[in-house]
Amino acid sequence: MISERDKFAVLQRTIVECRKCPRLVEWRECVAHEKVKRHRTEKYWGRPVPAFGNPDAALIIIGLAPAAHGGNRTGRLFTGDRSGDWFFEAMHNFGFANQPTSISRDDGLKLHNAFMTAALRCAPPNNKPFPEEMDNCRVFLRQELQLLGSKCVVVLLGQIAFRAYFKAWREIGGHMPVRRPKFSHGAEYVLPERITVIASYHPSQQNTQTGRLTRAMFHQIFQRARKILDQ
Repeated sequence: MISERDKFAVLQRTIVECRKCPRLVEWRECVAHEKVKRHRTEKYWGRPVPAFGNPDAALIIIGLAPAAHGGNRTGRLFTGDRSGDWFFEAMHNFGFANQPTSISRDDGLKLHNAFMTAALRCAPPNNKPFPEEMDNCRVFLRQELQLLGSKCVVVLLGQIAFRAYFKAWREIGGHMPVRRPKFSHGAEYVLPERITVIASYHPSQQNTQTGRLTRAMFHQIFQRARKILDQ
């Protein structure tokens, strides 16, 4: 009988080979071919980006999508871009990662009791996916949530990830919180399955450079996750 871990590995291989969305396939491969000057000598990943971390972990983080010259280049979520700098600094500060930076797939990064995935696995043009593209990719998110089982804490980075998670959760038969989920930074919901869901602004440059999201605000999210898991 195939184990849950083996099923998860098969799912991630299926994700990497996905070509369901013609617009996203064309964009990710065009970016990988043309590159940008600062990464001209590098070989881009140019495919859907798989999840990363231990599927048995108690903390799940769900982001929006790989960055065009971040995850789409390196092949790992939050790796090789400014958002990743903020993300892994916070993860490291609260004991969820062994190092505060993530620059490539072979940089030695390891997550501690944490698992990260995304609502969309391909970099979308202008960071704006179409609804039908989100629907296509949510199939993978549903399967991941089913294989992950009931975890203690789920951190959702950005409104798109927030909506994708709760839609996928309902679709697999998960129970909704008493209060109707509404996105705001720091919003917290406890599901009947004893899962705590925490919402956060995404650490995109659009948010961090404008001051909409400060380091202190972002770190408070993972400080809260750590407190819940340590109780």
